[in-house]
Amino acid sequence: MCVKNDNYQKGRAWIELNMENLAHNARQFQKLLPDCCTLMPAVKANAYGHGAKRVGKVLSEMGISDYCVASVTEAVKLRQSGIKGQILILGYTPPCQFHELAQYHLTQTVVDLPYARLLNDYGHPVCVHVGIDTGMHRLGVRSEELDHICAIWELEHLNITGVYSHLCASDGNSEKEIAFTRKQIAEFQAVVDTLHRRGIKGFRTHLQGSYGVLNYPELEFDYARVGIALYGVLSMSGERIAAEVELRPVLSLKARVTCVKVLHENEVAGYGLAFKAERDMVIAVVSIGYADGIPRELSNKGYALVNGCWANVIGRVCMDQLLLDVTGIPKVHAGDEVVFIGRSGGKEIQACEMAGSAGTISNEILSRLGERLGRVYV
Repeated sequence: MCVKNDNYQKGRAWIELNMENLAHNARQFQKLLPDCCTLMPAVKANAYGHGAKRVGKVLSEMGISDYCVASVTEAVKLRQSGIKGQILILGYTPPCQFHELAQYHLTQTVVDLPYARLLNDYGHPVCVHVGIDTGMHRLGVRSEELDHICAIWELEHLNITGVYSHLCASDGNSEKEIAFTRKQIAEFQAVVDTLHRRGIKGFRTHLQGSYGVLNYPELEFDYARVGIALYGVLSMSGERIAAEVELRPVLSLKARVTCVKVLHENEVAGYGLAFKAERDMVIAVVSIGYADGIPRELSNKGYALVNGCWANVIGRVCMDQLLLDVTGIPKVHAGDEVVFIGRSGGKEIQACEMAGSAGTISNEILSRLGERLGRVYV
């Protein structure tokens, strides 16, 4: 039979967010950086699932003024939430949305020279940062195309306030990855030096993301675009970083037991007959599924914490629900809290551990958490 419990005040599934931990992490990064460098937090993908509006408010109260996002839509929402400083769009903005750049005083990345000319032809002043491709081969003007880079400064409607690139292997510790990162750093610095020699000055520079700071904290650029690590999370378990820093996870992911029942030996559970009981067992139905951000890859191999005890996912993860084996866990009732990311009873599941079980990185897990999850700030 299903056991009833009225303790549903937090909803069927929710995220808990510790804003004190966010502020702590920001202070940790500020201590790592040279005095000339300030944080430009990456709050794209709704601040990696943490809520860009609240994250921006907390960081702004700490004196952090400038932010970066992926799209003009994200930038507009952030501006409307009350952020007054610079908001840099790291991605492409189509011409049909150029008017929003001016209307909301946003800063657009120049992805190449033709795009710079397109922005200029819009005919209104637009703030931009010039992206430099130092080897990742995504957006940006190639670092060796110095004439193209300098030509952007000749466009009358562009107010160029920054130049940046992106390190694509700064999380790695192999000789190959370190050498490539050093090459990117040198190429970017060479572009900056060339611009200065040609009399082009007055712009700010940035190169490092989270791992750029954690593994190369000595770099003296103007901004550091810290993303995933600002939220107290590394991308994968067991990663080695050079900096000595104490990061505290900001986010916990929780749901409810909705039903407890006995599954008898040789009975099956869930879609596709994917799980068959080898013995009599107790199972719990839990109110969270892949529409909430639990990867289907965790079917028959994920785990959670129930009343401080480990419980394995059995069967396929459904859209709105999943099943846990709670055999041997005492006093499991409907309404009990289930922890998928976070702490319970002295045990902890980190986002990178969930990601590892699903064959991905914590960045993806957190940024794909569903909109219908409740949010509780603690």
